[in-house]
This record gives sequence, C-alpha cells and structure tokens, in this order.
Amino acid sequence: MKKNMLALCLLFVASCAEQAPQEQMAQDVDIYNFELDEITVEALNAAYDQGRYTARQVTQLYIDRIEAINKQGPHLNAVIAVNPDALEIADALDAERAASGPRSPLHGVPVLLKDNIDTKDNMPTTAGSLALINNYASADAPMVASLREAGAVILGKANLSEWANFRSTNSSSGWSGVGGQTRNPYLLTANTCGSSSGSGAAAAANMATLTIGTETDGSVVCPSAYNGVVGIKPTVGLVSRTGIIPIAATQDTAGPMTRTVADAAYLLTAMVSQNPEDPKTLQQPAEKTDYTTHLKMDGLTGKRIGVIRSPFRIHEQISPIFDQSVEVMRAGGAEIVDNLEFGDREGIGDAEYEVLLYEFKHYLNAYLEGTPEEVTSRTLEDLIEYNDTNADQEMPYFGQEIFVMAQEKGPLTEEAYLKAVEESNIAMQRIIDTLMDENDLDLIVMPSRNPANSQDVINGDHPGGGGTSSYAAVSGYPSISVPMGYIHGLPVSLSFVGKAYTEAMMIEAAYAYEQVTNARQKPKFIQFVYE
Repeated sequence: MKKNMLALCLLFVASCAEQAPQEQMAQDVDIYNFELDEITVEALNAAYDQGRYTARQVTQLYIDRIEAINKQGPHLNAVIAVNPDALEIADALDAERAASGPRSPLHGVPVLLKDNIDTKDNMPTTAGSLALINNYASADAPMVASLREAGAVILGKANLSEWANFRSTNSSSGWSGVGGQTRNPYLLTANTCGSSSGSGAAAAANMATLTIGTETDGSVVCPSAYNGVVGIKPTVGLVSRTGIIPIAATQDTAGPMTRTVADAAYLLTAMVSQNPEDPKTLQQPAEKTDYTTHLKMDGLTGKRIGVIRSPFRIHEQISPIFDQSVEVMRAGGAEIVDNLEFGDREGIGDAEYEVLLYEFKHYLNAYLEGTPEEVTSRTLEDLIEYNDTNADQEMPYFGQEIFVMAQEKGPLTEEAYLKAVEESNIAMQRIIDTLMDENDLDLIVMPSRNPANSQDVINGDHPGGGGTSSYAAVSGYPSISVPMGYIHGLPVSLSFVGKAYTEAMMIEAAYAYEQVTNARQKPKFIQFVYE
C-alpha cells in the first residue's frame, strides 16, 4: 500500500470513530459480546471445515441471540418469526456435509428474510399486516428456492415497514401491525429507515449471518445506510420477484443486506433466479456470475468514477467524510471525475408515484388471488375494509391514504399509466446514461443519505434529506451502499451506481474501498446521545 494512502486511511478511521458522550442501557445479560459477532461467510465456512461448529450449533446460537435482544434487552423488534424448522434444516445440512461435502459457501449459513417473501416453512408471509397472518405459502419464492439449493438455513422472517412502506403518506419506518416498531441498534431512539428495517437492524446487530431485504425505492439502501451495513439493490430482474408481495414490477427487487461486501457477494450469487412468471428475469445475461470472483483488493484500479455532490441536502458533517472517501478511491487507482450533476429530473418523482399506484393495485390483487383460502382479504379493496374494521390494531398511528389512492387507479392499459412509465423509468435511465456516456464513466458515487433522524410514530418519518436512492430505483439500475463513517455514533454511507447488470463492477469498487477503510463498527445499543 502506498504511504500516502495508508496515512489517509488512518485519518479516515480516526475521524469516523469520533462519537459524542453516550449513556448506555444497563443489561442483565452481556449483549455486547456475542459468540458469533461479525462472523463472515468465509469465517463460518472455515469453522465448519475445522469442526469447530455445526450448522445446528450456529443456528441455535442465532436463535438464542434473537431471544436475547429482539423482545427483551434493547428490544429491537427486528424479527417477526423464527423458523420452527430451522434446527431440523440445519441437522439435515450437517448430515449432508458429512456425507458429501458442502453444496456451496452458503451451506449451513443462516439467513433472515424480510417478511414479504414466501417460504414453504411453517411461517406466514405477512408484509407486517394482520390481514395476512394466515398467509402460509405452499411454495418457496424462486429466490428462496435458489437459497435452499445453495444450502442456506432459512432462519426466520424480519420485521418491515408494513406493506413495504406503501400504505400511508405519514408512516413510521419500521412499524408493522404484526411486528411493532423496529429499533435502531446504534441509537435505540433513531429511525431504522424502511421498508427493510428489520433486515437492516438484524444484520447490524448480528442476529443472523446474512439478511435479505426488498426495495422499490430506497428500501434496501436506506435501512442499510441507517443501520451501518452493506446493501445491494440489484438490477431489476436479476432476482426473481415471484413469491414476493409486490409494489411495482417496474422497480421491485430483493437484495442482500450484510455486514461486509464479501458476504453480500456470496449472497447475491445465490439469490440470482429466473422464472417465466417474472418475465423481467428472462432478460438476464445468459451466463450467471459468481460475484465472489470480483472481490479484488485492486478493484478500484482503472475505474473511471463520477462524483455527485449536489443537489442533495447533505448534513455538513458528511462532507469531510465523503471527501476522504473520494480520496481513498483516487489513492486506490480510480480516475475521479468530480463535481458532476445529474440532468434535470423535474416531474420524474410525480410520474414514479403514478406508476407505483397503478402497479401496486394490479400486482397486489394478482398476488392475493393466489394466497390460501384462509386469507380472507382477496383484493386491495378488501384490505382497505380490513384496516378500517381493525383500525385500533392496524392504524393506531397512521392511515392508509396510499391504499385508497391506488384503489382508484384503473388497469395498466390506461394512457396515464403508460405515459407515467415513459416519464419515470425510461426518463431516469436516459438521465443516468447521458451522464455516464458523456463523461465515459464506469460508475457513479454519491453519499447514500444523512444520518438517521429520530423515530416518531406519532408524526411519521421526517428525514432530513440527503436521500439518493431514487436514481437507481426509478431507472431499475443497480446500486450498492457501503458504510463510510459515523456522525455522533450514527452510521453514514456512500452509494455506487452503475448501468444495468454492472453488479460485478460495483462489487469490485465497493470491496476495494471497504478493505482500505474498514469503516463499519458494531452497534452498542445506545439509549441516549447527548452533548
């Protein structure tokens, strides 16, 4: 490593470690030193190979961890359900390993899924809503089937912002009727962001080796940023959406949420899935990528990276951390093209919202039609009625304005919908393509968002700006959020964005950046931060 790069990185780590005086919660048990703290897929595989752990032992340790911090201790409310079949699955995988060796690096690795993803285990898929408490799927989502084929242990279901944060304009991220309010493991009074709130908090707090979230606009990268973990929002269609409770086929995708870039690469490799019921997946590249082969220490070398600093309302303390991050990339061999700006995106936000409303009604009704007969809410209209009838449980803090607006929309053949797709998805692709082509860029980098705001179930979310997720989300292009430091103990991250199916290139850059900075720190479950 070059001397100037090492000095820069030492400065970077020192600046990230600064925290305000803090008051910690008194605990009856030691929740700060978990036996599997920060363990990676690679380390877990080494432990399996050496006979130091079995999959059953590891699965039990995570179940105990969930028991210790989910509904007691810091009371994170990050997990809705533990899979009652998890230990049996682990036993079978241990026997298979002994007989014929591991299926893949995920053999015996526990994974938490966001609770809008179907599994055939004895757990309902609820989207956090009591209306779906009897939604026991008869089959795995194709993505889950791919994980099982790789040998993963489906550990349980993570809490989320109910209906993936698409029910009310005044919602509180991380709250659901089934799971309650998810809490941020860094600062328990801070927002977790959504909608993959439980997945982000669980990954950060070492409640599973790996977690998975879903995103329509920001729901992987935002909770990853707020909870100090790595989040990959793949190209739309790289991961099958069949069997995942939908919002919008134009933008929906599942993505890894992990503590390291390497773990995200292992998980994404196993998540890639294809099936005719999700036509977008048929557009995938013919050759499947092993993303772990792109974990390169020199992954920044030779990449031309465009830096976006505005017009986001970025917290003043983020700027120096982001500046240092850009210099890390430059020192790592990247060619930096600084102070770029996206083209005019006026009207794209409104058009995107129109697309989401139309598609939500269409695709949710189709999903509900295929649920078990025990699910009595068979349409969006039924769900609106259910929420009104059960308002004391389902709407104690906020309503269902978005549901009502979506219900008023017509079919996807309407001119208003088709025009909105052209003015959102296609227009955003054009903006990104133009910027990247004119500047001959491989990737774009920008701050992910500001530090987490305070949690407020009464008034709903009130983020302080800085969110950059919409560019990749609306275009359907991939992005990856990586921790870059801390402000008063709260994580802040940066995001790489690229064109469709450039996940491998993004992983190279993100991994090289991460290996130099080592910015992530495990959470301390702080109750208060004060000056």
